[in-house]
Amino acid sequence: MLTLEVMCNMLQQYKTVAGYGEDEIVIERSRFIGYAQRVTTEEEAAAFIAMIKKKHWDATHNCSAFVIGENDQIQRSSDDGEPSGTAGKPILECIKKNGLKDTVVVVTRYFGGIKLGAGGLVRAYTAGCVTALKAAGIVVHTLHQQISVTVDYHWWGKVENELRLGQHRVTATDYTDKVTVHLLIPDGQQDAFVEQMTNLTNGQADIVLGDREYVEVPVEAVGGDE
Repeated sequence: MLTLEVMCNMLQQYKTVAGYGEDEIVIERSRFIGYAQRVTTEEEAAAFIAMIKKKHWDATHNCSAFVIGENDQIQRSSDDGEPSGTAGKPILECIKKNGLKDTVVVVTRYFGGIKLGAGGLVRAYTAGCVTALKAAGIVVHTLHQQISVTVDYHWWGKVENELRLGQHRVTATDYTDKVTVHLLIPDGQQDAFVEQMTNLTNGQADIVLGDREYVEVPVEAVGGDE
């Protein structure tokens, strides 16, 4: 399966977890341990769930859910013995409420002796999911265009000042017989940027468009309606 990064029809923006995350909460004496991970295939998600189940072979439940694909085309959830719809589904809805793609979450429960009821279980597993997502960290990926601008040193002062004022994302600057600055411009703003550089340098800038890539920015996880 192609990952989001290499798909031809790349999304302008999407969210996923930054990486692996693990944290624990206690609700009415029951331990809820949340785990989250970024995955790109159903096989990776299944392997992660199996790993957590092996780690917590003695747990009362290891409930899970995952969402994979550009259009969330793969969605699975498991209550793992909890009453139907009280564990896997809340985890899945929490992932979707956060707008996450390519994400798997497992919430492990060690029963503490107090029954929570259906509503309590939904809230508890939602909280376990949020705990896992916060531990993993959520990032928004925004599509950017790689652009290189090469100018004579005569123009560099004006170009550098304009880039600073525009708060453009500069990735590198090469100083040779000329100056080449490498940038990432939000996708869709390429034409305006090229026109700006062309006008600024009276058409003397050599501008090359490269690949498109995603830039990550952290965001906060949210829970369900309680």
